[in-house]
Amino acid sequence: MTTEIAVEGAHEAPTSIEYIQHHLSHLKSADNAFNLDTFWVSAVLGLIFLGVFYLASRRATAGVPGKLQNFVEAVMELVNEVVNSAFHAKSKVIAPLAITIFCWVWLMNAMDFLPVDLLPKILGYFGVHKLRVVPTADVNHTFGMSFGVMLCIIGFSIKAKGLGGWGKELFTAPFHAHGFMAVVLAPVNFVFQMIELLAKPLSLSLRLFGNMYAGELLFILIALLPWWAQWLLGGPWVIFHILVVTLQAFVFMALTVVYLSLAVEKH
Repeated sequence: MTTEIAVEGAHEAPTSIEYIQHHLSHLKSADNAFNLDTFWVSAVLGLIFLGVFYLASRRATAGVPGKLQNFVEAVMELVNEVVNSAFHAKSKVIAPLAITIFCWVWLMNAMDFLPVDLLPKILGYFGVHKLRVVPTADVNHTFGMSFGVMLCIIGFSIKAKGLGGWGKELFTAPFHAHGFMAVVLAPVNFVFQMIELLAKPLSLSLRLFGNMYAGELLFILIALLPWWAQWLLGGPWVIFHILVVTLQAFVFMALTVVYLSLAVEKH
């Protein structure tokens, strides 16, 4: 962790404010519409996850398992426990979805463990002077994932209840009135249903983003300290951050399973 980096091609050491601004700036597309660093880092990590699990499936044996098989089986057992305890309907999608969410989010969170200046300095030699390596510290990415969860919630609801049943529920739950009161309360029910539907992805995205952004910012601030203080303060924070990284991935996965379980329940 060192503050001796080049900012926008300059060779002098940046001030603390310039250093923080530099590390909180995204590598954007030519039209500034997309954060390319978030896209490519998350895509590469997704491919790494798929590659590791594919390799583990190819090497799986009924005999004495290797270290990779033990690791993958431990992750799958952890996720399956959550799925079995929270999701009581039958679905071939929910377990693979939960495993994918947990592993992918954990890998993206774990990019926080890399030294702050490592990848930006390496890519700086190739003319890339802005790079944020933690995709989940980008609110656009966390909102994108939570939006995907919202689409899954709607899809699971329609599959379990039918399009008509889901539409009817939007105007009858949570009050379930009858007769004239059902007509009166239909708009109220619909508003409550929309609030509930939007609150779920909103809470998912902001919880993950807030924790990872705070962790990223703290690592940047630690990198501004003298080298001996970096190790003194950074070491304990890294150890604690292992828990944060894992817990946030687990919470995102567990809440997704719970939301999908609620989506298939028939009122």
